[in-house]
Amino acid sequence: MRAGGMERSVRRSLAGFFTLLSLGMGSAAFADPPLPTERLDAGIQAQKSKDTERAIVEFEACLTTATDPELVTRCRWELGWSWWTTNNWTKVLEQWDKIEALPAGLDGLDKYRTQARQNLEDDQRIAASGTGVPASVTPKTASVLRLRAAGDIMLGTEFPPTLPPQDGALMLVGVRDLLRDADLTLVNLEGPFCDSGITTKCGEGSNCYAFRTPTRYVKYLVDSGVDFGSTANNHAGDFGDECRRTTEQTLDQAKIAWSGAPGSIGKLSSKGKKVAVIGFHTNAAVNDVNDHETAATLVKAASETHDFVVVFFHGGGEGAKAKHVPKGEEIFLGENRGDLRTFSRVVIAAGADLVLGAGPHVPRGMEIVDGHLVAYSMGNFATYGRFNLSGDLSTSLVLEVSLAADGKLSSGKILPVRQVGEGVPEVDPTGRSIDLIRLLSNEDFGANAPIIAKDGSFIPR
Repeated sequence: MRAGGMERSVRRSLAGFFTLLSLGMGSAAFADPPLPTERLDAGIQAQKSKDTERAIVEFEACLTTATDPELVTRCRWELGWSWWTTNNWTKVLEQWDKIEALPAGLDGLDKYRTQARQNLEDDQRIAASGTGVPASVTPKTASVLRLRAAGDIMLGTEFPPTLPPQDGALMLVGVRDLLRDADLTLVNLEGPFCDSGITTKCGEGSNCYAFRTPTRYVKYLVDSGVDFGSTANNHAGDFGDECRRTTEQTLDQAKIAWSGAPGSIGKLSSKGKKVAVIGFHTNAAVNDVNDHETAATLVKAASETHDFVVVFFHGGGEGAKAKHVPKGEEIFLGENRGDLRTFSRVVIAAGADLVLGAGPHVPRGMEIVDGHLVAYSMGNFATYGRFNLSGDLSTSLVLEVSLAADGKLSSGKILPVRQVGEGVPEVDPTGRSIDLIRLLSNEDFGANAPIIAKDGSFIPR
């Protein structure tokens, strides 16, 4: 073949190759790379879909290509929020400390950067608090009743529709064995079980916090071995008295004891022992945590007819800043959420053997009062779709408490749990709640705090 023919043949072969390559890979193979604004938008969409890993990739790609200072700032702001969802406060601050001011339409830099710094300091204090802690502890007295308890449960709401996949069937699967393994299991029901009713808290479909869990979901509590649900909280009346009554009827049919309405006592039995559980909150529709005289009278009456009395309160401030138990009354959103230290002492003096707390949405410390355990908050436990779960708002636990014959604490154990995704609980291999509760107990209660070992077991000092 002559040289000219050879060149024409090579050109035809190359043209065919690139044509095939284009057909095989599509036009995207030769498209321009995504613009920084497209990377930003893609990252925001990924974060909304809870795909944090992809969001971080997109925001970091935005930063490597963006030149406009305002766009760089937006990418840093959003990248910081993605790291926030992973509780990596060092990475959050790495981005936000490079921002001097936010573009129009964005705000909160100083507020949330301060919170991130506080969270980082908390992590460092928690890590340091484990020094010299025993690996495990053993009880010094025999126990006759072993309870397990968890904090706030809201398995999904139909208002607005925020129900988990498979109609909630998997919500408690990851922690079911923890709940079942006890003589009695107690939880706080953060909202009613109801299929109808009207809320006056907000308009249909608006972004407000009114919960209504389908009554059919009660079977998941039954399957998980729950024996008692407190209906004393600020969401029990979200859909009025109709749904309060429906909740009580639903629990009765499921053979789950409850307490919340004024004067109500949940009545249980185990190992031949009668156990009373009384729920308290901070309004007139329930047993009132602020009415100490009536609370003492109710507890005293229950102690005269039962072997053990457990008080389950819902009180205190809320949110990431509410980890510590203050002295005196707590005012949150203009409402008196209780003087919980005094309340606990009043009910123990009246005959309560154990005091369990929920409401702040984060774990709080534990205290021993006259030999009896007070757990001031067990945090969120299974709160689907409508809750902020950043930082320690997703740190959770199942609390095991073993009581001696006289009702005093024999021993206990913190079984660490965390909420993932939209609020599904699973066993936490990092043991975060153990370290956090140990730190908070020691800081708030000193010599009255229990000894909490590395494995989560605890005993009185």
